[in-house]
Amino acid sequence: MKKIILGLIIIGAGYFFFGTKKGKIMKNVAISYAITPDLINEEGVTVVDRIELPENFRRKTYPEGSFQKYIQNYPLKPFGAKVVNYDGQDYAYQAGHVGVLTLPVTENGLQQCADALIRLRAEYLWENNRKDEIGFNFTSGHYCSWTKYSEGYRPKINGNRVSFARTAAADASKANFYNYLNLIFMYSGTQSLHDELSEVDSISDVEVGDMLIYPGSPGHVVMVADIAEDDNGRKLLIFAQGNTPAQSVHLLKNPNDLGLNPWYETEIGQYLEIPTYYFNEVKFVRFK
Repeated sequence: MKKIILGLIIIGAGYFFFGTKKGKIMKNVAISYAITPDLINEEGVTVVDRIELPENFRRKTYPEGSFQKYIQNYPLKPFGAKVVNYDGQDYAYQAGHVGVLTLPVTENGLQQCADALIRLRAEYLWENNRKDEIGFNFTSGHYCSWTKYSEGYRPKINGNRVSFARTAAADASKANFYNYLNLIFMYSGTQSLHDELSEVDSISDVEVGDMLIYPGSPGHVVMVADIAEDDNGRKLLIFAQGNTPAQSVHLLKNPNDLGLNPWYETEIGQYLEIPTYYFNEVKFVRFK
């Protein structure tokens, strides 16, 4: 009852903004407290096991060993697990998700929205013995690879000027890999991902692992964690996000369409709301 009353208060506050985008977001937050998605298997322990398919839709499948398969089969915490901030405290808003990935949250607070997705990609490459492919651009545009970092190369950063020199002992350990990721988290973000990665031009070409992005400071980015399609070419998406402050990566509800929730249907260039955020223009990028 308390949640419903809170939701009604927030809805009223949202309408106070006369239909503004901020008001719509407040309304969606309120709705998220009141809805329970029907297409959920509470016993599911991976993304694909947790999210059920709408009628007449089939899940898109990918080859074993692919990044797409890795994301679809990413393990989840038990149903009802809370989103937790980097300091170990529960995130204030717990009504916007249907699953929490087991990816740890770093205690230093650096693993924010873009960083969490960068980590998913880097962990995948590490676990699949593709370590030489691990590398990301800084916001300045300079490329920083794990290979060079493990050889002892470190950046010297002066504003937008970056140079690299061998100043540390070689160390290819997993612990040093996480030191490398912390460096990437500090100097990369939504803007660097947007500038570095190729854009996906059509919704029909969007794949699991692609990212819906708004670059900037602050910007935001979410990842496609699952895809369903029907015989007529309709495509539905499940989104996962990290956030600011740094917190658990989680699968999002869809308060915009209660019939599809938690699946989303969108098009390139459209306006799209997710819990607590909106994208003025849907734009996807893809990891190399």
